[in-house]
Amino acid sequence: MNSSDIDNKKSELRIWAKNKRKEIDIKLVSNLIIYKLLELAEYKNAHNIMIFYPLPNEIDLLELTKDKTKNFYLPKICGDELLCCPYDNSTKLQLSSFKTLEPTTKPCNKENLDLIIVPALACDKKNYRLGYGKGFYDRFLKDLTAIKIVCIPQKLVLENIYPNDFDIPVDKIITE
Repeated sequence: MNSSDIDNKKSELRIWAKNKRKEIDIKLVSNLIIYKLLELAEYKNAHNIMIFYPLPNEIDLLELTKDKTKNFYLPKICGDELLCCPYDNSTKLQLSSFKTLEPTTKPCNKENLDLIIVPALACDKKNYRLGYGKGFYDRFLKDLTAIKIVCIPQKLVLENIYPNDFDIPVDKIITE
């Protein structure tokens, strides 16, 4: 399959995944996934955890920030770069150009992250994720040693999402 065919297939999968997410009880699934995540050694051993502010019909992990034994971070987009910014329940947020909420805090060193929960529209059984198509997370995750996890409804785990050479697989997928 050539690069153009892969891009077309991914575009089709993005449309499919966005529609499929609307059928899922995301609050219930989010709670079940959070429960599983809290039991993982990767979570228990992490001190600096990057999550994401959820879009509608996306897994909501903000409940995790009640855990005061951890430091949490949210992504912030600056040009073509994804930055890592400290976050707690008192952090001021602003709407980004991508219609997501981002912290107004100053970015910090991403090398200090122990665990990164990566958003995805879908993922496959080889731990590749289907993002929104801009490559922010693939560039951000490149060369990082932090553990990378996708938390996603089981219905969005597919056989193949047709990864490109630059796509970065995650270490683990958590479903309900």
